[in-house]
Amino acid sequence: MTMAKAGLLALLPLLCCVVYCASRGRTIGQVYLPNSMWTDELFYYKQVEGAVGFGYPQGYFGYNESQALKLSFGAWSPVLVCPWLLWGMFFGWNLMSPIICNIFLMMICCFFYVWMVKPAWKQLGILALLFCLYTPFVRYMLSGMPEVICFSVLICFYSLTVNYLGREKGWKLALMFVMSGTMTLMRPYLFLFLLLPAYLWVKKDRWKGAIGSIIVMAVTMGLYVCVNHYLVAEYFYPLFSTDWGTAFSEQGVGGGLLYTLRKLRSTGIDFCLYIVEAFRSGMAAGAFFAGYVAVLCVFIVEGLRDYLALRQRRREKRMTGGALADVDSEDKPRVNRLIIEIHMVFSFAAMLLALLLIYQLYDGSKHLLTFIATGIFLVPLMNTRHYKKTVFLGLTFAFFYSYMAVNPYDYQVPFVTVERQESVEKWTGVLEEGMHLKAEDVPSFDNVVIWVTNDETESGGKGSQWQLLYSLPEGFGISCCLPEYVIENFDTLKCGYMATITDGSIDEMCRDAGYRELYHDSSMVLYAIGQDG
Repeated sequence: MTMAKAGLLALLPLLCCVVYCASRGRTIGQVYLPNSMWTDELFYYKQVEGAVGFGYPQGYFGYNESQALKLSFGAWSPVLVCPWLLWGMFFGWNLMSPIICNIFLMMICCFFYVWMVKPAWKQLGILALLFCLYTPFVRYMLSGMPEVICFSVLICFYSLTVNYLGREKGWKLALMFVMSGTMTLMRPYLFLFLLLPAYLWVKKDRWKGAIGSIIVMAVTMGLYVCVNHYLVAEYFYPLFSTDWGTAFSEQGVGGGLLYTLRKLRSTGIDFCLYIVEAFRSGMAAGAFFAGYVAVLCVFIVEGLRDYLALRQRRREKRMTGGALADVDSEDKPRVNRLIIEIHMVFSFAAMLLALLLIYQLYDGSKHLLTFIATGIFLVPLMNTRHYKKTVFLGLTFAFFYSYMAVNPYDYQVPFVTVERQESVEKWTGVLEEGMHLKAEDVPSFDNVVIWVTNDETESGGKGSQWQLLYSLPEGFGISCCLPEYVIENFDTLKCGYMATITDGSIDEMCRDAGYRELYHDSSMVLYAIGQDG
């Protein structure tokens, strides 16, 4: 029966994707990344393509010609896309690969969840309902974004935790450390989940567990620092705000604390205003904040309910002269739920604090989706005698992620169009003949294409058709550059190629400099500016 349930739930991600595409008269095979408006997808896709073909991209990925100290990856940890790398090594890499891999990972995650947790049919029904209503599952499965990798690993981590609490085994605890450590290398805030196996080890083995946990956490953070220092390129601006931290060193403890409180108040107000705007216009960042708060409230309420119930049972036991250990044994399921609820509340609260102090609100909002997705899989494991929390979350998700999901940038899956497909195929054919990788001393800037983000034309400012860069031959790197940087450093640019806006000011500068044009259309022109220029 467990295997039957696991098989049914494993089909749910695929079914949701099929239904979504069918509702728009499309199929999954018609999802087309070069029609997407998410720029990050291009970087992820081309980096994985280069790594699958050559071990690592042969040209640097960066911003304003920044580069990693080692190898050639961009501003995000390459550990994040390891599942895609494995998929590409076994099955090849093309425009459908990240989408198929995302769906497969989510299916494996659902299967593993049922195998570990063994939910009842009622719990499975609640999960299926919330899964369907939380449409970011489908949006990110049908994309070239690695968010689903984070979803899947964290859900599997908690599934294993539930199983461990039911029957403690050393190998399960070790695997929890491996999974949470890997997540930390993917994204630093996922270090929060490394604290849970550490707590369980300390609870089990006291000092041995404490010392071992400290060593594991220190090694993990050391590895993260190394990955971030050597394998990550500098972004346009710092990805993390540290002004509140420097305030302590410059203004002392009192001044730093006052500055931090003021910043929390300011960003907290903005956080609430984003949610208000989500009610008004469906603003995606505000909708993510609203869903995050809703799931957090459910965990707080359920955690308090379990805590008070345990206290009441202990009080009754004392009055009857019973042993408290007997109560612990009888209430073990409730105690196990409380451990997870407390950790989820702590993790949600810590991530919210980090968002308000460190991240930019709009850019950081998508990082909350992983927490919400994990919460959806844990909510059915709470006391399901009453359906208030299911109705509450279901209505919240339906309102924000279906009814108010009107912004195509945030919610519309990119499907193929004849015009864009023909453009990409034409560019691909031309560039495969006109661009050749330098094979020596790689990674090399000779294998990098400057992507000029925007430029001024006679008709005004114009953004680049960067989606055409999916046509670049395998192994080439991309340096996303602001026009101001290109103009200021035009005579000393390091990259071998430049893709800019047709008839823009930089296009004119390239013509005047005598750079060799490889191809152009009405939106983008590509020049060889290095040794082939």
